Amino acid sequence: MPIALYPGSFDPIHNGHIDIAERAARLFDRVVVAVYDSPSSKRLLFNTEQRVELARQTLQHLPTVQVMAYRGLTVDVAHQVGATAVVRGLRATSDYEYEAQLALTNKALAPEIDAVMLITSLQYAYLSASILKEVAALGGDISRWAPPVVVEALLNVQR
Repeated sequence: MPIALYPGSFDPIHNGHIDIAERAARLFDRVVVAVYDSPSSKRLLFNTEQRVELARQTLQHLPTVQVMAYRGLTVDVAHQVGATAVVRGLRATSDYEYEAQLALTNKALAPEIDAVMLITSLQYAYLSASILKEVAALGGDISRWAPPVVVEALLNVQR
């Protein structure tokens, strides 16, 4: 019964993230979407509780996907939930370099946990949470990139 951990800041979750979660749910018996509480390298728009709730609402159609918040090392959370793999999405070559470095670090910390990289679907290859937030802040239409609950949350933040 393989379990995968899909970690990220998800600030906010968007259709590219959802696509990776859906595909991971086809590959694993259970997927735990782990919303990282306080990444030091990012300035977050939504607090942890908001990001978890947005993820729960947008992934509720996937019965084998659970959403939780976490702090600390990703491999520690993977152990806590019984995951044998950490799933990450790749959009471009630049993602690969960063994700490979993370995967190798995680492998050094926990050799029994594998990294599974899923190439993003073509329609989301350019999409990131940063781009989503910037387009929303400038009044652009983001409805094709995020579920309605996320679009509404972004519009409410802009007010």
